[in-house]
Amino acid sequence: MEKQTFEHEMAKAKTFHDLGEKTDYYRGYMRGLRRKFHGEKFGTDAEHEKWMSLITDPCRAETGQGYRDGFNHE
Repeated sequence: MEKQTFEHEMAKAKTFHDLGEKTDYYRGYMRGLRRKFHGEKFGTDAEHEKWMSLITDPCRAETGQGYRDGFNHE
């Protein structure tokens, strides 16, 4: 992921989060973007797997989906 794309997506996600739009989703999305951009320098592999698995937790599925979307962003 290029730095410009990372910064643009982070700013967009922060704006939506701060406006109260799908805050759980955008919290996960921002974390996923960070992991994608910084790679293994951001969080451990175990943390990454935990965040990826949140999608199966009914209470945290929105956060998990956001993380996956951010991490898989092209």
